[in-house]
Amino acid sequence: MGVEGIEVEPVTRWLAERASVTPPLDFAVVQGGRSNLTYTVTDADGRRLILRRPPLHGVLQSAHDMGREHRIVSALADADVPVPPTVGHEDDPSVTGAPFYVMEFVDGVVVRDAETARTRLDADSRRKASEDLVDVLVRLHEVDVDAVGLGDLARREDYLARQLKRWHGQLQQGATRELPVLEDVHARLSADIPAQGPATIVHGDYRLDNLILDPATGHVQAVLDWELTTLGDPLADLGLLQVYWGEAGDDVLPLLDSPTVVDGFLTREQVATRYAERSGRDVGELDYYVAFGYWKLACILEGVYSRYASGAYGETDDSFEAFGQMVLALGERAAQTAARAGR
Repeated sequence: MGVEGIEVEPVTRWLAERASVTPPLDFAVVQGGRSNLTYTVTDADGRRLILRRPPLHGVLQSAHDMGREHRIVSALADADVPVPPTVGHEDDPSVTGAPFYVMEFVDGVVVRDAETARTRLDADSRRKASEDLVDVLVRLHEVDVDAVGLGDLARREDYLARQLKRWHGQLQQGATRELPVLEDVHARLSADIPAQGPATIVHGDYRLDNLILDPATGHVQAVLDWELTTLGDPLADLGLLQVYWGEAGDDVLPLLDSPTVVDGFLTREQVATRYAERSGRDVGELDYYVAFGYWKLACILEGVYSRYASGAYGETDDSFEAFGQMVLALGERAAQTAARAGR
């Protein structure tokens, strides 16, 4: 059965050359993603694979580089970081209209909302998921980038300056309206950037719902969505994780139905403390990185909002307008956090 964005016969032939699949293949869109499109591929024997490709149109090439994402996941296969095994990458758009890559399916649960957190994880598993999430992030930041072949992935120095320039440029390219609060925060963060320590792999979108968990234990089975990964300042990952880590009583939740508001998960403060203890890094400037995380996420969501509005994700209802409102809320929170950080 076909779905938008997949040419069934060419993709079936491509997979048959690289994996043990039994046609016919069924393709189903995995809901929840905000950028690249993800499909579950199921063959006639029930074997499952995962295919990733860019949006249908409105693509910013640097943010949707399938070959780069495939390279990163493949390079981490032998590191102490759980990633799905890769099947292959195709750069020729003639197969299905865009480059794509395929991974093995990893069994487990992706906790995208509070209901899933309550029903699929018990309180002990929620605590363990919180702890393992932090420990996996620490191990990612300990990976020797040269040893795994990623030393040339990006420049290592001036990460924040590069990120501020990159996302400001993409905001200007993708925005459909004036957003003065994001312009103001960009100027404030650019004027006073913390000194960067040794560069590490930076995931770029590390959060609970980008992980596959073992529901029985809470252990992280795989880290997903490596499209924004680069080299740079590891505290940017911790700052963005704090942005996503909702708590009861928060008035701004980037994940609108945040799973971490459920009892049992660590608090934001406990997450930061565990990271500091396990990594040995000073997190005294964390508010800067949190402000940067709010601002970066607002820039990303403005691009998502624009693509939804233009039909890049196919037919949809008007629910995407919530992205537009969230951009403004995140911008205000970025401004408040930057002020708290002294910027």
